[in-house]
Amino acid sequence: MYYLNQPVRTQKVVFIPKGSINQIITQLYKRNYNVSKLDSILLRLIGSPQSGWIEMGSTYSVRGDFLYKLTTAKAALQNVTLIPGETTYIFLDQLAKKLKLDRDELKKEYSLATTQKEGALVPNTYKMPFGITEKELIRILLYNSKKQMKELSVKLFGTYNEKRWFHFVAIASVIQKESANIKEMPLVSSVIYNRIKKGMKLQMDGTLNYGKYSHIRITPKRIREDNSIYNTYKNRGIPKIPVCNVSFEAIKAAVFPAKTDYLYFMKSKSGGHDFSRNYSTHLRNIRHVTKRNRF
Repeated sequence: MYYLNQPVRTQKVVFIPKGSINQIITQLYKRNYNVSKLDSILLRLIGSPQSGWIEMGSTYSVRGDFLYKLTTAKAALQNVTLIPGETTYIFLDQLAKKLKLDRDELKKEYSLATTQKEGALVPNTYKMPFGITEKELIRILLYNSKKQMKELSVKLFGTYNEKRWFHFVAIASVIQKESANIKEMPLVSSVIYNRIKKGMKLQMDGTLNYGKYSHIRITPKRIREDNSIYNTYKNRGIPKIPVCNVSFEAIKAAVFPAKTDYLYFMKSKSGGHDFSRNYSTHLRNIRHVTKRNRF
């Protein structure tokens, strides 16, 4: 009884991994929870721990309540979705609003957890509990994202090299911003590589939809005044830092561009893009769209 009334301090929500009772207690111990082998024995008498997020209610429990909650409680989960092409700046805004977290604290924890300013998160729908801390949320998102990235990298290259991987993420981020759909991603990729090969500037509006400008329409004034590394009208090549978080389809397109001689593309009336190799054809496509929009 004395042992069961000892205090246990936790987060308001605790993640319980899948596994045996001994494995669960070991994992909790590694995460600095005050548990021991005796708790494994007691849990066998109380019941089997549930896997997933557990709602503790507070950061303080007596051991008996803590063990009981491991077998009975469940946390309320909220879906948070990172859309391909979205920037981390905007995603942190969304996380703060949906999970009622401190936006500045999320930014701080993200900066502490990774050296990648952008592109470190894999677009997906994640189930997160109310009550999770900013630090734990960022840790989980980055851990799951890196795991998925490593798995794809091994499939594509046979290994994972972070510098090489994020080189392709940077290319993929431009493809993601510029493509109207997945089907034309390899074509957009080919334009990027072809223009770089010829020493041409990319001159792509999508690269200016970085950070807080993710959904801001690009104007001639913005192109003239933006002096960031993302302005491909002023700077040559791919921005060193990805523009956004990218889908795996965009990464595959960056690694395996289509074989074309296209140098230009223009949004068509169908919502996709018309691709061309000659500037004269590109101008004709522009005039066609401009003329159509007048009526």
